[in-house]
Amino acid sequence: MAVFSKQIINLLPLLADSEIEDILLLDNQNQSIPRIETFQLNSMVDEFCFLNFRFYKNDILRLKKALHLQGTIVCDNGIKVGALEALCITLRRLAYPSRNVDLMKLFPRTRCELSRIFNLIIRRIIRLHEHLLGLNHPYLTMDKIQEFADAITMKGSPYKKCFGFLDGTVRAMCRPTNNQREHYNGHKRVHAIKFQSIMLPDGIIGSLYGPVDGRRHDSFMLQESGVMEELERRFYNNLGDPLYLYGDPAYPLRRHLMVPFKGHNPTPGRRQCNKSMSQVRQCVEWGFGKVIRTFAFLDFKKNLKYGLQPIANYFKVGVLLTNCHTCIYGSQTSDYFCEAPPDLERYLNAP
Repeated sequence: MAVFSKQIINLLPLLADSEIEDILLLDNQNQSIPRIETFQLNSMVDEFCFLNFRFYKNDILRLKKALHLQGTIVCDNGIKVGALEALCITLRRLAYPSRNVDLMKLFPRTRCELSRIFNLIIRRIIRLHEHLLGLNHPYLTMDKIQEFADAITMKGSPYKKCFGFLDGTVRAMCRPTNNQREHYNGHKRVHAIKFQSIMLPDGIIGSLYGPVDGRRHDSFMLQESGVMEELERRFYNNLGDPLYLYGDPAYPLRRHLMVPFKGHNPTPGRRQCNKSMSQVRQCVEWGFGKVIRTFAFLDFKKNLKYGLQPIANYFKVGVLLTNCHTCIYGSQTSDYFCEAPPDLERYLNAP
């Protein structure tokens, strides 16, 4: 039975029947949400943790330490939360497009607190680890790059010095209030932002550039990203030959970037080369697919509001956490090329 405050009871004679029904309905909804006193990860079984947080229990503790999330975290309005609970809130929010009110069944927090904690952890991960979305990983030595090239060659690539695959992705979002034409992607017919990535044979998304407006072409992202300049500075083998990426036909041919042979009537050799590389480069789609499968919130465009939410940072953190997931559990790409990803601590430069 509903229990009202004294103020509401005094107002009941002044309310219409429909307004009283609204109050009853709202009160019943609030009572239907179970109140959680404390968040206890230790009381949860591994299967529940993996389903809701995408990591097993011990791996969540390992991830928290590697991400340098320690102690008590304080939001800008004074809300205090433990680092473990804050990380779990972030993982649960990204795992599936649930409402904050649904998360109240797992965490002893209000909707406002959940939202603030989630966005705070997103900002902190970006501040501490966004540099990993470039090609300056400590583990990417020239010997490792050559190992990647050999692994791609073993899968049928006619290019002996190709070490990764370049591609762009369109991330759909809710129609923005401003600059709708800038963000409209005519190919996908959605309002979106775009990112450019480099997929490595060990399953790690080695580079992520963006966001750019959805209407922009892949060649524009390539020019703005500066990837080619970085490759020209230091990506060479022991003989001084350039190591290069492979991209789709939308990209221009460069010294460090190979693309399919173009033309309506290619020679049989060129046609076979295009076919072989098309089969090998499908790992790019596997990489983007894993990000969305692991953190489905990033694919729910109705709740991705450009200008109201930092949706670009959401996707960047999703990629970083997916790379962490690959470091621990592997991926379809790493299995395909038989290339083990780096340890989690090595990837995040954690002690």
